[in-house]
Amino acid sequence: MSAASTTQTLTAQELAQRRLASITGVDASGVRRAQNIKAIYVYEVPVRIWHWINVAAILTLCITGYFIGKPPPTMPGEASANYLMGYIRFAHFASGYILAVGLLGRAYWALVGNHHARELFSVPIFQKAYWREALNMVRWYMFLIPKPNQYVGHNPLARLVMFSGFLLTATYMIITGLALYGEGAQMGSWQERMFGWVIVLFGTSQDLHTWHRLGMWAMVIFITVHVYAAIREDIMGRQSMVSTMISGHRTFK
Repeated sequence: MSAASTTQTLTAQELAQRRLASITGVDASGVRRAQNIKAIYVYEVPVRIWHWINVAAILTLCITGYFIGKPPPTMPGEASANYLMGYIRFAHFASGYILAVGLLGRAYWALVGNHHARELFSVPIFQKAYWREALNMVRWYMFLIPKPNQYVGHNPLARLVMFSGFLLTATYMIITGLALYGEGAQMGSWQERMFGWVIVLFGTSQDLHTWHRLGMWAMVIFITVHVYAAIREDIMGRQSMVSTMISGHRTFK
């Protein structure tokens, strides 16, 4: 058999396999040709559980917080027959406590978990290598380089944004939120005793309400950037982001 006929035979076989694959989904030759994917275990179970509970709590806080600041139109009927704002406030307060307790638990896991669990709470700003990689990521996000380096944990720029955009903002929202809650819980409550000074620091209760609401919009901006960056890295960076927070494994393609 000649080389030409062998090539034709192989090509015919490949075409037949492709037709079969389109029908059954089974494509052994395609799997053999596929590039290798490397996976590294990064985020432990407590970190992943905390992340998704946090997502639900923050979304609830933002939605209910918006309506607390801008209440919906007056409900028809007797006031005693409607408890809409009561439900909204309860969901807001409950989610606030979930956020606060979850952050304390996350801080504990940073002490006992793997080294990736500690990245949220520290940024090596005094290391030249860190800023070199952070600048490289800035160039990547500005479409100035073809591909980024491969980072197992947070990339340096994401680490800075997580610390300043999430951790500091969440801590600020918890402290100001507990101060406002303590005002409603009245004098002598533990919230008022521990955080009542915050109202004095900001001037008046209304001033604190305004700054607390601005913090909500800062969190909304962070969420928008965070989701965009995660999806962008999944598609363009050729490394998993969203699925990593589900499985715990970072994959590199």
